[in-house]
Amino acid sequence: MECTVSWTGNSVNSGSRSRMKFIAETGSGHTLVMDGAVDADKPENGGANLAPRPMETVLAGTGGCTAYDVVLILKRGRHDVRGCSVKLSSERAPADPKVFTSIHMHFVVTGRGLTASAVERAIALSHDKYCSATIMLGKTAKITTSFELIEG
Repeated sequence: MECTVSWTGNSVNSGSRSRMKFIAETGSGHTLVMDGAVDADKPENGGANLAPRPMETVLAGTGGCTAYDVVLILKRGRHDVRGCSVKLSSERAPADPKVFTSIHMHFVVTGRGLTASAVERAIALSHDKYCSATIMLGKTAKITTSFELIEG
């Protein structure tokens, strides 16, 4: 797996504010834009708030990784899964390197005839065995999960 992340350079935004905008080019040929927050106290350090923060993309990638697993596990078990979303909420350490210290993942899984035990098992398998991102972040963060099941 490869990825190249490039700073787009100083761009003028709202007067003399420089941007902290980066473009990630993935090995699969896709691009992702990342930017910093507007920092009124340190405009030279801030971004223009035009894209997700880098750590937000880490959190989003983790959600994508585990949701992918949950859907795949349910499909392989021949369950009629029709939808899956996961809302992640997190906390970070107050001092650098400001790692994630807690992450809660709330899954909403929709399907026909799905059982709570099948969904619970799929989430557990993702978190304990398959989701590289969750397992990696679990080294610094307490990760908790919950879910709701919707018939449909």
